[in-house]
Amino acid sequence: MDFFFEETPISHSNQNKERDEDPGMVEDPQACLSRDDTDETSSPNDISRRVQELVEKIHDRRTSDQKEIESFQQSLVEKVTEVCQQMKQDLYTVYEENSSDMHVKLMELTNVLEMCTKLHRELLEASQVLASLQDGLAVSGTAEPVTG
Repeated sequence: MDFFFEETPISHSNQNKERDEDPGMVEDPQACLSRDDTDETSSPNDISRRVQELVEKIHDRRTSDQKEIESFQQSLVEKVTEVCQQMKQDLYTVYEENSSDMHVKLMELTNVLEMCTKLHRELLEASQVLASLQDGLAVSGTAEPVTG
């Protein structure tokens, strides 16, 4: 007699293995059969039916485990997405604060550069005036040329 059982994954933890085993089951299959059936003349159909029921229970528990893991995974994905969104918002807040600070500092820098440009122009003008005075004095012969 051939029995066709749905194939289930073998790789699961000891914790799941313990869940898969019916608490009423014992290691000795004969003891299990004789415990459940006081009539020693159990038919092969009864045994087959009980084995199929046990396999279906195991399958149902594994399906339930899969659904639970999928639910956990979905919850985890949602939580990670939520945390990432919060981090993005925090980053944008920091970016805005930094932008404001940078704007103030750029304005200060612009003012300093404008002042430097103005002072540079004034220094060039003063240098030109001094050069003209020096040339005027040199022409009249009263000053010695300055070597720089």
